[in-house]
Amino acid sequence: MATENNKILTGWGRTNPGMSSKLELPISSDWPAMLKALSSSGVVARGLGRSYNDAAQLSGGTFIDTTTWNQVQHFDPSSGILQVEAGASLDQIMREFADLGFFVPVTPGTRHVTIGGAIACDVHGKNHHKDGSFTDHVLSLDLATPSGILTLTREENPQLFNATCGGMGLTGVILGATIRLLRIESVFMKVDTHRTNNLDEVMDLMETEDDDYRYSVAWVDSLARGSSLGRAVLTRGDHALLSDLTGAQRKAPLEFKPKTLFSAPDIFPPGLLNSLTIKAFNELWYQKAPKKEIGAIHHAASFFHPLDVVDNWNRIYGPRGFVQYQFVVPFGHENVIRSSLELLAKNRSGSFLTVLKRFGKANNGLISFPMEGWTLALDLPVGPANLASLFDQLDEMVISAGGRIYLAKDARVSKSHLKIMYPHLEEFEQIVTSVDPTRILQSDLSRRLGI
Repeated sequence: MATENNKILTGWGRTNPGMSSKLELPISSDWPAMLKALSSSGVVARGLGRSYNDAAQLSGGTFIDTTTWNQVQHFDPSSGILQVEAGASLDQIMREFADLGFFVPVTPGTRHVTIGGAIACDVHGKNHHKDGSFTDHVLSLDLATPSGILTLTREENPQLFNATCGGMGLTGVILGATIRLLRIESVFMKVDTHRTNNLDEVMDLMETEDDDYRYSVAWVDSLARGSSLGRAVLTRGDHALLSDLTGAQRKAPLEFKPKTLFSAPDIFPPGLLNSLTIKAFNELWYQKAPKKEIGAIHHAASFFHPLDVVDNWNRIYGPRGFVQYQFVVPFGHENVIRSSLELLAKNRSGSFLTVLKRFGKANNGLISFPMEGWTLALDLPVGPANLASLFDQLDEMVISAGGRIYLAKDARVSKSHLKIMYPHLEEFEQIVTSVDPTRILQSDLSRRLGI
């Protein structure tokens, strides 16, 4: 066991810093004794730190570094069932199992997420409308609690399983999981791209055609106004078959070795990303996209994780960082998507990355984010004086539609609004109390929101 004191942590958005003590220990530790020894200050598990907010830090407390727990314990190539420690990353799994013809069933916009983090945040991807979120593919998980190590499934201890999936690490320390991988013929994607003129056009295409694709996502111009409001680049695709490939692609159809081109230096000044620079970027991004392209072959790394080519890309927002605001509203409340984009454009609050997707049905995770409907993610640089007011207005629109915000990205929602957004929150808290009555498992997020 090794400790390192006074480590200042933030989430990927680089806001809300907190000083914690780092703890490294074997996965086979005496967990009840270890957790109880940390009861006075509290403890939280932390993987690769890709939550955008304060979910994996604990000011004045201890964080357990899980990244050394990265061993594959068992893999069955006949079924694609993988048993793996919680600190293994999606990047590691893709690299190790792609050449065997398997891919992760769900991936967010970065590969640099641990299995434990993917479960705790119940991450989703471009295929939620078809395949649900990450924990829909988790068969079992091992959870360290103050009373001992528990193996959870949907059949055995389903309440704690559903509280842990999307539970933001507050039910215990996830040690490992058994998941079902997706069988593929290649690491390439067959992709259709449409450049749309406005929000109505892109939402109509998604509503009528998304079911024909496994993956679908739209980049939206957050600053376009008038008849161009919500103009977008819609990208949809499926895993390419061997018969779809040509030339060099056929020689190495299962080779997954993506590279990082460079690391962003920590030199960018505050305010570099503002309404003018974001407007210029949006114009360039929109115009370079093809008006219509059918059946193009892309590598999975560029399709799923385009930002991963730049290490520490969050630094381009400058030292003040940024807030990612992601919400979902039920189908039938498309007006909230429109109103939110109108609000951004009116306030000249440019979102550097604005992403629109459609979610399928919710799972049984008590505080898991996805629900059937439309989800919009916004990246807003910290700095403008009207930012807090803008978020408050967005909250009111989301709540009035029966929607919610994503806890893995929230940095400022109020306690009262959280209870409205998550109707099963009280049940979640009761389950947490039953396994951790003294609330040893904490985070700055849980403290801020009173969970």
